[in-house]
Amino acid sequence: MNSSTDARWRTSSYSNGNQACVEVATASGEMGLRDTKQQGSGPELWVSAAAARAFVAGVVNDTLGA
Repeated sequence: MNSSTDARWRTSSYSNGNQACVEVATASGEMGLRDTKQQGSGPELWVSAAAARAFVAGVVNDTLGA
């Protein structure tokens, strides 16, 4: 999928300021997730925008695994 060279990473609005959070990015219709503590050196998870929307909807509607 994508790489961080194409992405603008944003820290979660739920971050408590101690770098213990997740960053998200979008690029080319995909969404990326990574650990704030491992910027540039850690793994990144990239999924399609449709998969990201479906996951968020499942969390909001409590339908994951149903």
